[in-house]
Amino acid sequence: MTNTLRYLTHPQVRIDSAVPVPKWGLSDIGRERALSFAAAGILNSTKVIVSSAETKAIETAEIISDVIKTPIKIVENTHENDRSATGFLESAEFESVADLFFRHSHDSIRGWERAIDAQSRIVRETKTIIATYKGLDILMVGHGAVGTLLYCHLAELEINRDHDQPGGGGNMFSYDLDNQSVVHSWKSIENLMP
Repeated sequence: MTNTLRYLTHPQVRIDSAVPVPKWGLSDIGRERALSFAAAGILNSTKVIVSSAETKAIETAEIISDVIKTPIKIVENTHENDRSATGFLESAEFESVADLFFRHSHDSIRGWERAIDAQSRIVRETKTIIATYKGLDILMVGHGAVGTLLYCHLAELEINRDHDQPGGGGNMFSYDLDNQSVVHSWKSIENLMP
């Protein structure tokens, strides 16, 4: 049996322009998806769940923790890329700015944290998590942009939105810690369930 790092993005959220994005919680659909995935048995070998401190990630981690009876550790610096400079953006505008974020990874797009800096942060935190829980199967629960930046690093790929998760949240990639190789790239949680 291999030691595995799995990175799961939170599923759908309840969007509220009056609430800061890091405080958004899961929608009913997001909760249902997380619960179905937790109950499918795929994560039963997980020995520790590490979550971003953002509400949507914590709620996802708690749903999984309740089902598989595994403790959660909150790691502040695994948060999503800092987009506080713009605050809430409507979907079309957000996607346009996100495209630029990935395309111009060394530039701050409209005051957002640079992709290269967000990648350095998530890689540094992930290395610490792996060292802390050496030999254990780890589930990280987080976000699409930093998850993609981490995936690019682990897969030895240039930062590019072509490697982004498909169709929004509720996707996972797996990495073999023993062989230091990607087991699979992003897959929706439904495509991982038996």
